[in-house]
Amino acid sequence: MPVYLVRHAKAGSRNDFDGDDRERPLTNSGRRQAAALATRLAALSPSIIMSSPYRRCVETLEPLAVAIGCEVRLDEALGEFFTERSQPEAGLMTLLQSLPDRAVICSHGDVIPAIINLLKDRGMHVHGEPQWQKASVWVLERDGKQFATASAWPPPAVD
Repeated sequence: MPVYLVRHAKAGSRNDFDGDDRERPLTNSGRRQAAALATRLAALSPSIIMSSPYRRCVETLEPLAVAIGCEVRLDEALGEFFTERSQPEAGLMTLLQSLPDRAVICSHGDVIPAIINLLKDRGMHVHGEPQWQKASVWVLERDGKQFATASAWPPPAVD
């Protein structure tokens, strides 16, 4: 059974945002991406929804949480790497291995490639072209407790 790894939807520019970057919200386009992701992911019966605590990630998964009647759980392990954390990979692997089937998790553009590379180093095979764009989704399939294969969906076309 899969785990779904979502890159947060479009957010305003980091350089143009006046305030704590953790509070930078989605743009109107990003909110439309989040709604489109919710429609697609809700049909897959997610078991839990987990997110980086950054506002743009939480806002990406909120429409899904409303659609299936659950809450978005927050986990610092999914936060951006440039914040002060020691050994972020260890926290990520612990989190990934603890996820139930059909979990949906949301993170950032620096974290998602790191997750994919960590899993590739452990033998996971990637099918097709990688998708790193905002609102793209990685589908991580397990064989027992190990992640065996991954493929990616491009972001929803909303604009």
